[in-house]
Amino acid sequence: ERGHGPYQPHEPGYGLYQPGYSPYDDQIPDPKSRTLAIRNAKAYLLKSSTTSGLNLYDHLANMLTKILDEQPTNAVDIIENISKDVKWAHFQKKMDTLRDEHEILPTFEAAEKRKALFLKANEEGDEELEEEIGETPLPNVMETAFYFEQAGIGLSKDESYHIFLALKKLISVQPIQTCRFWGKILGLEMNYIIAEVQYHEGEEEEETEEEAVTEDGGKGVGEVEDEEEEKEKEDEPPKSTYKPPPVIPKEENGTGANKYVYFVCNEPGKPWVKLPPVTPAQIVCARKIKKFFTGRLDAPVVSFPPFPGNEANYLRAQIARISAGTQISPIGFYQFAEEEDEEEEVEGGRDTYEENPDFQPLSVAEMVDSLSAWVHNVQSILKQGRCVWLNPLQKTEEEEENEEEEKAEEPDELPQELQQEIGPPLLTPLSEDEGIQNIPAWTAQPSTSLIPQYAVAVLQSNRWPGAYAFASGKKFDNIYFGWGHKYSPENHAPALPPPVQAEYPSGPEITETRDPTVEEELAFKAAREEALAAAEEEEDEEGAEEDEEEDD
Repeated sequence: ERGHGPYQPHEPGYGLYQPGYSPYDDQIPDPKSRTLAIRNAKAYLLKSSTTSGLNLYDHLANMLTKILDEQPTNAVDIIENISKDVKWAHFQKKMDTLRDEHEILPTFEAAEKRKALFLKANEEGDEELEEEIGETPLPNVMETAFYFEQAGIGLSKDESYHIFLALKKLISVQPIQTCRFWGKILGLEMNYIIAEVQYHEGEEEEETEEEAVTEDGGKGVGEVEDEEEEKEKEDEPPKSTYKPPPVIPKEENGTGANKYVYFVCNEPGKPWVKLPPVTPAQIVCARKIKKFFTGRLDAPVVSFPPFPGNEANYLRAQIARISAGTQISPIGFYQFAEEEDEEEEVEGGRDTYEENPDFQPLSVAEMVDSLSAWVHNVQSILKQGRCVWLNPLQKTEEEEENEEEEKAEEPDELPQELQQEIGPPLLTPLSEDEGIQNIPAWTAQPSTSLIPQYAVAVLQSNRWPGAYAFASGKKFDNIYFGWGHKYSPENHAPALPPPVQAEYPSGPEITETRDPTVEEELAFKAAREEALAAAEEEEDEEGAEEDEEEDD
């Protein structure tokens, strides 16, 4: 049986733990056994714990040192607490000469980013205050947020005020004539805060487009002639008669889908980034795909059909589509200028308007009851991707001269006539908008039914979820908070790839011959051997005849 100590009965030092026995008695005849027992006991006390890594020998030594140094009263009663204090001191963090690394909280980082919004760039005293009090393109974001808050729409007051300060900083840097908080588009990683601006006339820098490099660009005249001579000598492969469809040019800055310029940032306090102008090809492709935004403007847009650009171009295309479908105003607030010519109306419709000084606002009940009290104040985008239709087959004078030279060499090809696209004119009532199956295009309601005399008329777009508009007296505004996707009653179905090209028509000139059978091969070999044998016999007979003639 196992004893009370760590030793077996046959091991030396077993009797040290027996009652009534002391290792200091002189009854141990062999001093070597006594020394061995002490060493074994100390070795046992020095065993480290598998949990804490400490050993009992050092722990007891530290406890005795602490008791002798402090000399508490009734030490035997508090021996357990002393043991806990010794263990706790062992695991206490040791302070060194290096500074502690303080944890940076996310709120502190956000406050550091927005700190610049609360600082004035130039403190010029009363002169600057007079300029700020005068006319400024800075919109009253807090007032707009108050009206949308009546309907439960908008951001928090803190975020709205930060956006207010961010727009003020944008206006101080850019030569902006008008500015408006367009809205906020959500992303998977970061969001986009969008500002809609217009530059002063002549202030906007025209972006230079890179010239397309032709295939023959960079080659000398002599090299081209040598290559043409070599091609004439060699068998030329058939040339493709396919002609790509003409590229539809984008609308000029300040017109159509590029009427406004848009700046975006991920958070108030971060730098504003100007979005590039939108092209018709980007709008046409954006209608066929459905992608979530990441929050990074340089992120690629992986889709089918392939989108011509990155996320910045896709964001700009979606902004143009949302603006064309959801920017509305009360009827009569805007009117067309009387000086416009009738020719402009026939060609592409009117694209400009002015504020009506004699506007008389309707009541909230009238604004809510009928959608005819609201009109679209942004031009609609045609299927071509432009607000004003352009005939891609219409050629310039230089292109017409080149075509005349080509027609002299090639037979005439009659171009297909394209039908001009016509969209709804500007300031069209919302009552003419098409619904989505059984869902109306717009939902109108007052902000409250308990106090109707102080209610605000609120409209919500069902085609673009997240687009809202309000009207209260002569004040109105539009805003968007959403993912930038159009509503579809059915799940999004990506476009299918084009059909596979048809095979070349099979005929006898390209049909492979049938492989011969074994019998046909043997018969062919036998016939071939007979023909060779007959040819050899004829040669032998001719040689014999020649020899006879020589002998004669």
